[in-house]
Amino acid sequence: MLITTQACCASLNEKLTKLSTGAESECTIYRVHEHLRNVNPIAYEPEVIAIGPYHRNKDHLKMMEDHKLRYFQHLIRRKPSNNVESYAACVGRLEAEARKCYADEPTSLSPSEFIQMLVLDGCFIVELLLKRDMVSLREKNDPIFQMDWIVTSLQRDLMLFENQLPLFVLCELFDLIEDPGQHSRLQDLLVQFFSIMCDGEGYRGQASIAPRKVKHLLHFIHRSWLPRGTGTGGRKKQDKGLQFINSAARLKEANVRFEISEPQAALFDVRFENGVMIMAPLRVEDKTESFLRNLVAYEQYFGQDQDNFVTDYVMLLDCLIDSSKDVEILSRDGIVKNWMGNEEAVAKMVNKLAESVTVPRSFMYAEMFENVEKHCRKRRHRWMAMLRRNYLSSPWVIMSLLVGAVLLLLTFTQTVFTILQVV
Repeated sequence: MLITTQACCASLNEKLTKLSTGAESECTIYRVHEHLRNVNPIAYEPEVIAIGPYHRNKDHLKMMEDHKLRYFQHLIRRKPSNNVESYAACVGRLEAEARKCYADEPTSLSPSEFIQMLVLDGCFIVELLLKRDMVSLREKNDPIFQMDWIVTSLQRDLMLFENQLPLFVLCELFDLIEDPGQHSRLQDLLVQFFSIMCDGEGYRGQASIAPRKVKHLLHFIHRSWLPRGTGTGGRKKQDKGLQFINSAARLKEANVRFEISEPQAALFDVRFENGVMIMAPLRVEDKTESFLRNLVAYEQYFGQDQDNFVTDYVMLLDCLIDSSKDVEILSRDGIVKNWMGNEEAVAKMVNKLAESVTVPRSFMYAEMFENVEKHCRKRRHRWMAMLRRNYLSSPWVIMSLLVGAVLLLLTFTQTVFTILQVV
């Protein structure tokens, strides 16, 4: 028994020695946990390109590996002052730090393979941003810019939670390719590149490029979409549990109206004033689910560092949309831009967004929800909701009610005339 215990202690001590001190705090790029992934695995999978180690060597992504090499070759020809050795040396200095950013450390990659991956992936991203901004830099018949769907897929893939490079690697390569310290230029290129995906509504590109403070491109997008912080309802801790509001159809019954907010308002700046819920329009299309899910995944892992405003917004949508009827109401009021066409598909997508998501301990719309509930509890609004639900729920019910009212009026009129004749 003593020998067994000693062997166990020796093994544990060896594992503790190998464990990097503070390694967990340095991780910035994780794999999505299974509970979240299983709701919709496709939302977290890249369509055309693998960035970083997690999706390397997948068959459907191999085509883009040739484009990475081609872009790297174009870059060397355009900037002959920098050769292959220059880029390898630049990234080589960051290799150990970059490895620690990945929660599942890519031990299968040798230092040489890991540096090569960072060089090709990082240079491709920088070249893609530059070529999209300046047509003159594009090679003739570049297939990436000849087919719009590829650029759209690249926009989606470059913001996926698992498909990231540490931003400091990207910044170092940008310094080598462009003039050193021009990170504001990189910021402008990123804002321009992702603005179409973000629909331009409330996406202000506020995040400054701070290589050690901004983790990666998804973090940059998250910081660029920060709500203004005013009129959002007040973030409160949910010590007694969150009081959720009713769906859009039920709120309509209680005299709640929906209106579009002012232009360029952030998507997450939702407020409730005098019975009116004011929201920015949300464009719903095929990539919307993946976009929101990956931002929520980021908040699930780094929620202690900032407000979980995307998760809060998803919870708000889940309250407002229960069925296709709710989607129809919000579409009619301009809140939802339904590019999917099918209201039922939108409702199902929204209802699944909050599955396996941990509800934040504080909620951005808590005060707004309380105000909505107070509005709906007022006697006249409760009566109006009851009237609409029980007697004005469909054209046939309304018609029957009108017919009944007319018959009642005729009966009353006939009674009055009969009494007058007798008198």
